[in-house]
Amino acid sequence: MSDRRYYVLLNEKSGTAHALGVTREALSDLFSSNGIHATIDADCSRSMNARVADALASDAHVIVAAGGDGTVTALAGALVGGDKDLAILPLGTFNAVAKDLHLPLDLPAAVAALAHGNRQLIDVAEVNGRIFMQKVVIGLIPGLAAGRELIRGQESLAAKLAFIRHIFRRLARARRMAVILDSGEGARRIERVQSLAVACDSYDEGLGKFFSRQDLNQGTLTLYLLHHFTAGDFFRLLIGMLMGRWRDDEALSMQSVREVTIDVKKRAINVMIDGEVEMFETPLNFRILPQALSVLVPARESEELEVTEASA
Repeated sequence: MSDRRYYVLLNEKSGTAHALGVTREALSDLFSSNGIHATIDADCSRSMNARVADALASDAHVIVAAGGDGTVTALAGALVGGDKDLAILPLGTFNAVAKDLHLPLDLPAAVAALAHGNRQLIDVAEVNGRIFMQKVVIGLIPGLAAGRELIRGQESLAAKLAFIRHIFRRLARARRMAVILDSGEGARRIERVQSLAVACDSYDEGLGKFFSRQDLNQGTLTLYLLHHFTAGDFFRLLIGMLMGRWRDDEALSMQSVREVTIDVKKRAINVMIDGEVEMFETPLNFRILPQALSVLVPARESEELEVTEASA
């Protein structure tokens, strides 16, 4: 049995967990069958803050986010600078962080990988004191993302068509916004954009690499400025991303920084932070926190072989 103690926060309402009917009992059986001692909290009636506080107060070495990217980000924010490791069981819809870390997406395989996982320090980023692991987006995109509520929990063709109509109505009515950027590396400047993203590290360009990151230790933020975004831009960028040729698109510009302040002529704006839309007061102050989070990642094949031979 592994000497590590694990504390699992299960979000039964997350995409894959809900679809597969993952329960506390089923997850407990998976951990036990892999010789892993785990305390499992599946009480979604309590606030996430209260559940995270209990996890931090426990004697566990590893806190496991068993849910989607929102659950992962919430735990990451609490674990930065602490002495506990973060592990992930990818039970969300997109599981972007799990994919970046090359974690198994199959639940039994993901649990099995925890037994011999290695610690790895990765970058996280911060906006107005809030930790994020992927990106923060302002402008048009959060409005499009909010339209997901139209089809949340619905799989019918009619619901999906309603979401597509929502996207193209928003594109047709979209107006550029003025943003003030100050990265501390020169004069403040004003940019007019349809949308702007601040990513932790940067996204890779390559065939089939759709919002994926190979290197999570770059030590920088990346600004992505979308200057215009018509229906034609939408399809061209989508195809470009799928084909691995999007960085030189005429609608897009990029900049690497370690910190940046973004302001608009509003006291508060909607932003999308790691996939969830929330209201933030302005200005938005960003900074990178290099190698600030310890996560468990699968052991490499050679290391797994050594473990197997040692236990034989």
